[in-house]
Amino acid sequence: MHHGDVSPEIAAGLLALKKRIKAAKIPPSKLDESINVAIWNIREFGKKRRSEAAIHYIAEILGQFDLIGLVELRDDLTDYGRVCDILGPSWDLIYSDWISDPGGNRERVGFLFDRRAVTFNGLAAEVDAPRLKKGKEYLAQQSFWRAPYMCSFRAGNFDFIVLATHTRWGDGIEGRTAELALLADWIDERFKDRSVEDTDLIVMGDFNTPALDDQTFKALTRRGLQLPESLRELRVGDITVKGSNLGKTARYDQILHLPTLKRRFTNFGGTLDFYGSDAAIKELFPKAGYSRTEFTFQLSDHFPVWVQVDTDIDGQRLTQIVQAARK
Repeated sequence: MHHGDVSPEIAAGLLALKKRIKAAKIPPSKLDESINVAIWNIREFGKKRRSEAAIHYIAEILGQFDLIGLVELRDDLTDYGRVCDILGPSWDLIYSDWISDPGGNRERVGFLFDRRAVTFNGLAAEVDAPRLKKGKEYLAQQSFWRAPYMCSFRAGNFDFIVLATHTRWGDGIEGRTAELALLADWIDERFKDRSVEDTDLIVMGDFNTPALDDQTFKALTRRGLQLPESLRELRVGDITVKGSNLGKTARYDQILHLPTLKRRFTNFGGTLDFYGSDAAIKELFPKAGYSRTEFTFQLSDHFPVWVQVDTDIDGQRLTQIVQAARK
């Protein structure tokens, strides 16, 4: 990462941000052994040009991870390009198209990754809702407001698929619950199909699930998706919090997996509080006088949620070879 010759104010802000990152206690990943995976809803990223300071802070946060699912990435990718200039040439982005209607909100889903740790494996696709034949047409009976997006990756000798989405908020909880149930059903059917190329699946996003005992979360997990043990109790370093929103009250952002992946997740996971408090906004933006709401349009109203994944499966494969030879 190269922040370059920044102003004294941005340099001081980066130092303050680094303290907040350190407090999150994110362990370093190890090449060919582990990767740090995150989901981050960067509020309306690209709708309105961010300040120079915010671009540096977003880059610093993203640089803590190896693979990040980005939601609320907008149609205009100019600000992403500014962040990428700071991250450096080893970083790449695979992203979906946007939908222009109000439900789509001109949002994309993207996967940002450091090619030194993670490589793209070839699969990139939006998830379509199941269709039924009506006359000569095949039509969906229910829709995703913003199509989930999935890509295949490889880290070390571990191949896997990541699916990310931003679930509708809407006027009521029923529509959101139905959309989450639709996604759970789609995953269950697709990943049991004999043609699926990999059953190691990570599912992440801003699902707008207020709590783990809420009906929305139950709909999302009704077909077997599981939380990593490290995320059952959400923590910022040594501090337990109730959510990944700025108020730390709601579990909107989740990383889940199919049961086949359970042993791949380490004991490390949590969220990263880059906000601190209203008073701490001045440490990052000393002259701007931002309110909390204005701050969220510079950084975000969501914290990243992250986990560390074990990607070294050589021992497992060698054991399987030996066991097969003994049969």
